[in-house]
Amino acid sequence: MISSNFSLFLQNISKHITLNAEEKNLLISQLQVKALKKKQFLLRTGEVSKIATFVVRGCLRAYTIDDNGFEHILQFAPADWWITDMYSFISQKEGYLNIDAVEESEVLLLSRHQQEELFVTIPKLERFFRIITEKSLVASRQRVLDGLTLTAQQRYTNFCQVYPTLIHTLPQKQIAAYIGVTPEFLSKMRATR
Repeated sequence: MISSNFSLFLQNISKHITLNAEEKNLLISQLQVKALKKKQFLLRTGEVSKIATFVVRGCLRAYTIDDNGFEHILQFAPADWWITDMYSFISQKEGYLNIDAVEESEVLLLSRHQQEELFVTIPKLERFFRIITEKSLVASRQRVLDGLTLTAQQRYTNFCQVYPTLIHTLPQKQIAAYIGVTPEFLSKMRATR
């Protein structure tokens, strides 16, 4: 019987590929379960990202901090989402992102090395990771375009559509950092909705 730690993970995989029982067991054997406390780092700027992370419970965020000390949040990862510094994970060079837990979280970790080995053993996993990488690229490109062309109100509306479970649980400061406004401006904008 498969632990509840892995059932959400396997459901996520099954959205794109079908694994038999032996393949599921092999995949699960390569994962590391990790509990994160609120504000605990998974990755810091300048480190090489050696793992892809699947969120089982809680929420993580990926962000940078500019020279003025302002956070710029690129992604939130609630339960059933993947997160990593994609540039660093693929290139195995120093990354630009910090990834930490927004709240107490439980994650599953898959190393780049294990992923590469699994691509040989279970070739359809390469298809799965290609699909989620393509989706990540599309979402990232759309975020850039939205930042260039949409109003703050439109960016907030998009945030609410992408992360409906986070609207009322995240600190206002983090939502503001994601959509690119000050917390005060976000507060005024929400009051007029």
